[in-house]
Amino acid sequence: MSQNTKEKTIWGIHAGKTGDAATLFLKHSCVALGWDQMGDLSQLAPNRKAFKAALAKTYPKKKPGAIPNNAGQLFRFLHEMKKGDLVVFPNKTTRKLHIGKITGDYEYAPKLAQGYPNIRKVEWLMDLDRKNFSQGALYEIGSAMSLFQVKNHADEFRAALDGKAIAPIVSEDETVSAVAENIEENTRDFVLKSLSRELKGLPLEDFIRHLLECMGYQARLTKKNEPSVDVIAHKDQLGIEPPIIKVQVKSGDGTASDKDVSALYGKLSAGEYGLFITLGSFSSHAHSFEQGKGNLRLIDGEELVDLIFQNYERFDARYKGLLPLRSVYVPEPIDDTED
Repeated sequence: MSQNTKEKTIWGIHAGKTGDAATLFLKHSCVALGWDQMGDLSQLAPNRKAFKAALAKTYPKKKPGAIPNNAGQLFRFLHEMKKGDLVVFPNKTTRKLHIGKITGDYEYAPKLAQGYPNIRKVEWLMDLDRKNFSQGALYEIGSAMSLFQVKNHADEFRAALDGKAIAPIVSEDETVSAVAENIEENTRDFVLKSLSRELKGLPLEDFIRHLLECMGYQARLTKKNEPSVDVIAHKDQLGIEPPIIKVQVKSGDGTASDKDVSALYGKLSAGEYGLFITLGSFSSHAHSFEQGKGNLRLIDGEELVDLIFQNYERFDARYKGLLPLRSVYVPEPIDDTED
């Protein structure tokens, strides 16, 4: 790549959450940010503190944690983005990546397009198919922020501008696994945090009852004052044919001990099975206790999430509302290692 291109900062920008500003970007050769109620940003003192204060005052209902992030994006758009910098715009409508060069300073243009008054002029240089870039590069420009600096995979975009070969598309793209794992890890964290926050105590017991019914069991909650057994599950409608499964549910995220597990086991009669479910984990002694019992099963938070994923489509609207998930396809790396 040319020395001139190598030195240029590369920014990534999105055209709104739904891509509604894409026409503005391409028709008027610009990039833009919203936060239209802030007015002319050039009237603010050129420091992040002033931008934070103005944003908090203008949007008092905005979560405090979002203020520094949003204010930082506006500040960078005005004071850190420079003429000559490069910008990458992933177009959600066409699935193209548009690469351009910043040609103008900040402008306040509220009449140009509703909702996006903060603009900078751009010379669009080329547009390329997403398939020409590595999964890592695509993941980086898929940032949740409206404006961000591209750092980790900047050389791929610089190479494209210089007319050189972009990252080769091979089956062993080393970033594929990282992308897929990151998505799954974040989803698992979301599920466990939602259950822990929203379903403390008895509500989690009812959720487990519903999950068991989605798995094909008949299930009912026990009396509130019955220790160690929270749910009873069975296959027959009357609940009198074996096997009968007695379930204990622990909503805390700590470590369940062998004493916790043995308390449930002590409630089992001949021919009955025990199921201990926790959002947290089990101690090594608890696992050792389980190994010696053929009618006892321990399910920790990670395995519970697996069961939720497997049975999610059968959940009722109440629990789908609590855990709003949708199916997506993510790349799976091919294992070419020989046995």
